[in-house]
Amino acid sequence: MQLTDLEAADLALFDRAAEVLAAAHHPSRHQVAAALLGESGAVYVGLHVGSRRINVCAESSALASACIAGEARISTVVAVCLGGSGTAQVTNPCGVCRELLGGYCPDAQVLLDVRGTVRKARLAELLPLPWLRAEETEWAVAAPVPGAAGAGSGAPGVGPR
Repeated sequence: MQLTDLEAADLALFDRAAEVLAAAHHPSRHQVAAALLGESGAVYVGLHVGSRRINVCAESSALASACIAGEARISTVVAVCLGGSGTAQVTNPCGVCRELLGGYCPDAQVLLDVRGTVRKARLAELLPLPWLRAEETEWAVAAPVPGAAGAGSGAPGVGPR
């Protein structure tokens, strides 16, 4: 994964998500806030909404706002939660958000908690082998064969061990 350093715009986006979380945090209903920077320069915010039976992630609600506004492209994504000291900290997107955002903005940069240091990476790198329908691929999948590595053996975590 290619990690890069943050820029001033990334810090401003983090601050906007932290503001949303500070204003709306609730220990069970609103645990995460997100901010997305659109190519237009507009910032779209979202808030985790939860109940006993269902949770909607902050990233998905921010993405919905961007779609409603007709944003052409998302360039940067950040999600924040409260850390142990009660201050906002970057939190990594869950698997559902990685799949959802990967379908809408795979080239966007996402701020990540890399073992305590905040860096950013291309969103598509967070889910290198996403689920795809057969008609969405450019290849036909061969039947499994014992001991065959296949074309995907160069991918991390794929192939013989």
